[in-house]
Amino acid sequence: MAKEVTKRADNYSQWYDNLVVKADLAERSAVRGCMVIKPYGYAIWEKMHEVLDKMFKETGHVNAYFPLFIPKSFLSREAEHVEGFAKECAVVTHHRLMANPDGPGVVVDPSAKLEEELVVRPTSETIIWNTYKNWITSWRDLPILCNQWANVVRWEMRTRLFLRTAEFLWQEGHTAHATQQEAIDEATKMVNVYADFARRYMAMPVVVGHKSPNERFAGALDTLTIEAMMQDGKALQAGTSHFLGQNFAKAFDVQFTNREGKQEYVWATSWGVSTRLMGALIMAHGDDNGLVLPPALAPIQVVIVPIVGKDEEGNRAIFEKMGELKKELEAHGHSVKIDDRDTLRPGFKFAEWELKGVPVRLAVGARDLANGTVEIARRDTLEKISAPVEGLGKRIEELLDEIQENIYAKALKFRDDHIVKVDTWEEFKEKIEEGGFLLCHWDGTPETEERIKEETKATIRCIPIDSAVCEEEGTCVYSGKPSHRRVLFARSY
Repeated sequence: MAKEVTKRADNYSQWYDNLVVKADLAERSAVRGCMVIKPYGYAIWEKMHEVLDKMFKETGHVNAYFPLFIPKSFLSREAEHVEGFAKECAVVTHHRLMANPDGPGVVVDPSAKLEEELVVRPTSETIIWNTYKNWITSWRDLPILCNQWANVVRWEMRTRLFLRTAEFLWQEGHTAHATQQEAIDEATKMVNVYADFARRYMAMPVVVGHKSPNERFAGALDTLTIEAMMQDGKALQAGTSHFLGQNFAKAFDVQFTNREGKQEYVWATSWGVSTRLMGALIMAHGDDNGLVLPPALAPIQVVIVPIVGKDEEGNRAIFEKMGELKKELEAHGHSVKIDDRDTLRPGFKFAEWELKGVPVRLAVGARDLANGTVEIARRDTLEKISAPVEGLGKRIEELLDEIQENIYAKALKFRDDHIVKVDTWEEFKEKIEEGGFLLCHWDGTPETEERIKEETKATIRCIPIDSAVCEEEGTCVYSGKPSHRRVLFARSY
């Protein structure tokens, strides 16, 4: 088959790159490091957008939009923040081109130099907190619970479709609160929203926890994360939520009059997920035949393929029955496509829809029509059965739920089978080569964390908060110093 992908066991990295392109999700663009998200890939992102947007609004958040360009001086106001992003910033210095006086083409007009250079948005804390200064004067103005859906630019040197590109799509929440505890509660609430989305919609088991100080977002006092395991045993940071304290409020002098009539700096959070979730979806569930999409996020949940012959009247009857089935399934709330292309053989269509990860495929031919049945193929197990047409809508509804649950259960078993407790440095060095998550004691020092990273390329993915197994006394796997709990180490994307 023309679109066959590399086997995971042969070259996992190549398998991923093949699958992104051959399943029509994305491709590289003419701009170095940037990607074109193709219609099928964007349809999956739209489903994610739709679900997350609803979840945000259910928790009281509203959408807004802030400028793409940020005055360079803004980034300088919060030292840790600017240091964290300085190497990734794209900077606009001029606002006009002119005809090249020395030959064909255009050049930058030297007279159009900006008075202040502008940074193309790498993240929006600075421009938003400069804006919030105009919105907040009293405790009555709080909380502010804003989210924006936008693109950002981080000038990555080594890029990979969906996982790391110079420009990507995301949402970023930015909230302002009257008290420290409200902001901490907000950051915790939103990381749990992300975890709920990952588990229920992406069918992706995640570990929720705190980042170590070395791995925190630049400018945050605490960063919460959801960490997922990919099928090669590497970790993927799938979403983060940050407690920013009063750092940005102080940097932009955002104060309010509290209930006692005193001036106080506002407390802040920010949180976000990006099109990196597309990469997570592919790597968590895909197989050697292509994508395996959870029904909750599949743009096409059911595809119907006709098996036609030379009998034109019989073919018309097949298409008529497919139209009836489509209406019935859509009445149950499912997205359905009839693949009526007459230039491709059924076998090619089957392989293409397997590659694209459509959860359920129905095949209807003359024999099925005569027997009052359809052939049902499920993408997650590749099993095929013949089922009665009568009551098909209810049957498919139950099957899609079963597929969603099965995909999650398979990913959960894989993750749990690849989490191991490690107590010695020799065992750590051995097990990290096998992939997976290592639960180890750590002495809490950045020096130890950095040495482990230098020697093994493994980082602390998180300090888990949803696992009682981590709460125990022990000694650091590297230094031998006392430790009060285990943390999660892994190599990562």
